Amino acid sequence: MAASHCFTPFVFLLLLVGCSGRPLYPLPSKIANAYRQPLQTSRPYNIAHRGSNGEIPEETAAAYMRAIEEGTDFIETDILSSKDGVLICFHDVTLDDTTDIAQHKEFADRKQTYDVQGVNTAGFFTVDFTLKELKTLRVKQRYAFRDQQYNGKFPIITFEEFISIALDAPRVVGIYPEIKNPVLINQHVKWSDGKRFEDKFVETLKKYGYKGSYMSKDWLKKPAFIQSFAPTSLVYVSNLTDLPKIFLIDDISIPTQDTNQSYWEITSDSYLSYIKDYVVGIGPWKDTIVPVVNNYLQTPTDLVSRAHAHNLQVHPYTYRNENSFLHFDFHEDPYQEYEYWLKEIGVDGLFTDFTGSLHKYQEWTSFNRSDYNNASKLLHQIALLVSSYTKA
Repeated sequence: MAASHCFTPFVFLLLLVGCSGRPLYPLPSKIANAYRQPLQTSRPYNIAHRGSNGEIPEETAAAYMRAIEEGTDFIETDILSSKDGVLICFHDVTLDDTTDIAQHKEFADRKQTYDVQGVNTAGFFTVDFTLKELKTLRVKQRYAFRDQQYNGKFPIITFEEFISIALDAPRVVGIYPEIKNPVLINQHVKWSDGKRFEDKFVETLKKYGYKGSYMSKDWLKKPAFIQSFAPTSLVYVSNLTDLPKIFLIDDISIPTQDTNQSYWEITSDSYLSYIKDYVVGIGPWKDTIVPVVNNYLQTPTDLVSRAHAHNLQVHPYTYRNENSFLHFDFHEDPYQEYEYWLKEIGVDGLFTDFTGSLHKYQEWTSFNRSDYNNASKLLHQIALLVSSYTKA
């Protein structure tokens, strides 16, 4: 569906958000999916990074619905926890940058300083608020240069609400949840049954029927990738579910949050050989695959080819349309960036803030067998006409 015709559902969504504190989506999903269009698997995956957050505030129901309308294959989210152990969709461990927490004077005394990956971090942490309290907040755009009209319109959603959005989509849409900051969550949130964050994460997926190895019949019915920067968590959940997993890789200067391993160690052939027993792919920051100096691309590394040699997919992050994120080589054209990464680097999926742009590029450039057959028939008819004219 074209972008200019997709905003009507959001008028209704805004009304719902404004008039009720109840969940927007029935839990569990009640919509049958027997006749829905299947997930496309013939080209690299379009992964909606925190939803279509280039247009609508990240990790909100509206951002995910927009991404589905724009043609995404997977909606991606970051899973954290509330104080009372409810899993929520939120990227930062603090609420400061993307909510209106500063306007809630009743929470002024909640500001804390915690160690986050070796850095003393101050702010209002999700782990210090119950779900009921978090639901009183409203989300806002992270970047001032993006559309601000939806600021204050949408609440934080739960992992279960996120899942219901995917299950209620008019076609099969996969989910791509991240086990976010598991070290911090397990330090500050304790579940009464003695289980840990990763257990609750997988239990939620199982509750809604997510299961099966990559490309299995079960997986294709309800596609999901589990992602994390924490290798310990990925190994742990491998014993809980056979869903495919993606090992996220940060910038070259940032060690793994749980094992304190360097970028160079976790991208070595020996480590890739080890981690492939637990994951089906890696998700590196794109500037580590192709280094950048003064906003110009340098010679690509061999990470993609080495990952492929280990039978690992590569899903880099994050692709954004704005000039402030596009390297000079792409001449302020996001389609040139997609062309480079898909055709020259050869990645298997892309995390993007603008799912509509990636979907349009792929539609325009993908080989379509039906179009080929139609063109062949037309050429055959023209040949017959030319032949009959020549004979005459």
